Order: sequence, then structure tokens, then C-alpha cells
Amino acid sequence: MASNEYKLRRALNVPLLTLYGLGVTVGAGIYVLVGATAAEAGAFAPVAFVVAAIVVAFTAFSYAELSTRYPVSAGEAAYVEAGFSSALLATVVGLAVVLSGLVSAAAVSLGAASYLHGLTGAPTVALTVAVVALMAVIALWGITQSVTVAAIITVVEVSGLLMVMLWGFGFSEPSGVTLTDILPPLTGPHWAGIGAASLLAFFAFVGFEDMANVAEEVKDPLHTMPRAILWTLVLATVLYIGTTTAVLMAVPLETLSSSAAPLLLVFSAAPAPLQQGFSLIAIVATVNGVLIQMIMASRVLYGLADRGHLPKPLAYVSPKTQTPVVATLVVGATILLLALTFPIDALAERTSQIVLFVFVLVNLALIRIKLAAAPADRHFRVPMIVPMLGVATSLLLLATGLL
Repeated sequence: MASNEYKLRRALNVPLLTLYGLGVTVGAGIYVLVGATAAEAGAFAPVAFVVAAIVVAFTAFSYAELSTRYPVSAGEAAYVEAGFSSALLATVVGLAVVLSGLVSAAAVSLGAASYLHGLTGAPTVALTVAVVALMAVIALWGITQSVTVAAIITVVEVSGLLMVMLWGFGFSEPSGVTLTDILPPLTGPHWAGIGAASLLAFFAFVGFEDMANVAEEVKDPLHTMPRAILWTLVLATVLYIGTTTAVLMAVPLETLSSSAAPLLLVFSAAPAPLQQGFSLIAIVATVNGVLIQMIMASRVLYGLADRGHLPKPLAYVSPKTQTPVVATLVVGATILLLALTFPIDALAERTSQIVLFVFVLVNLALIRIKLAAAPADRHFRVPMIVPMLGVATSLLLLATGLL
């Protein structure tokens, strides 16, 4: 039980949950990592996003089943505990999920600070502190309010990607890369670069699994969770492929690969008002990624503490806002420490590796649950081949990143 009698409020429907997932997915990846991905894969960067999407898809469907079997906070920990009957392994997985959220939010806060620095000229360190502090305040406000803010921001950031595609395809000076250049030959050494880039591109899909960690605050999880997860994955993939292709066709590779604010480069020859307008959108987009990862990580800490795996103070819920106060403050402080200590590409790669490790265990847990024919209430189901392919593809991408 929690350290007080207050519990989280079920308030999220399919549109809000989809926008929540899109907000962390889109904000965390595409606005920040296109340059780093292009540095590894060159003109084949869009293919890296396709590979990452395929890896994510199998595990996404596993999460869809598990989140309807166990619609609770700290979802991955609950799944692993159910599959392996090990409280210790569940706690390790839960803390790994928290760590992935913290590292991801730190990476995205650095991206937000880079965009803000370009607009204001203020010191990047001060801007990073301001971003993290403001997002912590919003996260403490309340789940309905904070996710509504995130949903509004998500609409803005998706509009920004549509601007990039429109300007990159229709108005920018060509970079020399054409549509045929982004299609790689079936064999050759370029696949090593695509594999390495896929690990970075995978970071851009980190987000749908966060949706499982707010399942305790979702209305009708049986129908809401699978639909929102599927919509998030499909929409994010379409946006990523279109945006990456547009950027490659508008920005020279050598310029793109060294930028921490890559999408702004598309508008380098655009009128000043358009450049400034997109800068504001990019700032909002990256800030949104920080907010949603902060919400997720605090809910996992709350869920672990609520089940007795972590100290009880982390399960304290404010009677006024019904948010996990202590957990949110701990998360905010840790994100700030990471952001001020590590570079963005290292943070992104570590996030991807941690999440892939969690994906392997979650898929294995679902396999064990299915083999045991564990009793459960009515829930969404996927064939056994889905978690098996989830394990295989996650291990393959993880091995690629470690080579």
C-alpha cells in the first residue's frame, strides 16, 4: 500500500494517451537526433528509422497485451514480476525503466537548451536548469493538467515537423541528396553504419512504452491502451521517415551531422520570421519530451514504492493534486544532474541500450505468462510469435550497438 490513502486518478482516454505517447516519442527523438543518425548512416538515415520502427513494432504489441493484463504504474516491473515470479528482477527492471527515462529526459533537455540558446543567446547551463525546473512544476500540477499541456504541445511539435517537410521538399535549396540516394543496396559495408544509426534512431521511438506506466491513470485500459499504442507507433514512423528525408534533401550531410539542433538547419535560407517561429516550435517540442519522461519516471518510482520495492516516501501522493510529489522531485533533480554531466549522443545511446534490455525481459515475461496459461481478466491478446520476434529483434539491435 502507499504511504497515504490517496491514489492516482483515471483520467486519460485514447486521444489524450496517443498525444501523450506521440509527445514523448516525437519530442525526444526527431528534433534532436537527426544529425547524429545522419553522421552514422549518411543518406541512408531514413532506413535506420525504418529498421528501428520494425524492432519497436513487435514489442509494442507485447506491451499492448501486458498493459491490459496489468494496467498499473511501473508496468514493466509488474510484467516481469508476473512472468518470472521475482520481486528482485522486477525492481531491477523498474529501476532500469526509470534510468532510461532520466537519461532520455536529460538528452532532450540538452536539445531544448541548444534551441533556446540559438534563439536567446543565454548560457546553455542556465537554460537547461530552467527547462528542467519548469517541467517539474508542471508534472506536479496534476495528471490531467500535465498531460493536457503535453497534448497541446504535441500538436504544436507535429505541426513543426509538417513545416520541415513542406519547406524541405518544396522551398529549400537542394543538398544534392535525392530520393533514390536514400535507398541502400541490399548488401555492402553501409549496413554497419545503418545498424549503428538504428540504435540512435531507436531512441526516437522511446515513448510508447511510457504509456504503459500511466496505465493506472487510463480510462478503460482494455480498449484504450492497444489503440493508443498502435496509433502512436504508426504516426511517429510516418513523421520520422518524411522529416528525415526532407532534412537530408535540404541540408548538406557534413553540416547536418555536427548539429545539436538539426531541424533548424532546414530553414537557414528562410525568412527570419519563419526561422524564429520554427525555433519556438522546436523549443516547445523538446521541452515536451522532458515533461513526459518526467511524468513516466515518477510514476514508475511511485509504483515500485507502492508495492514495497522502494522506500515508502516515494509513494507519497499529494491529496490536492493526486501526483507523486517526492518521486517527481527526485526525478527532476536526477535529470538535471545527468544533463549537466554527459553529452547528448552518449545519453541517447545509453537510453537505447537500457530500453532494449528492458524490452528483452518484457517479451520473455509475456512468453512465460502465455506458456503458464496464467489466469487473467479479459484482455488484448497477441500470438506467441509476437513476443518471440520482440526478443529476437531487440537482441539483434542491442548486439549491433555493442559491436
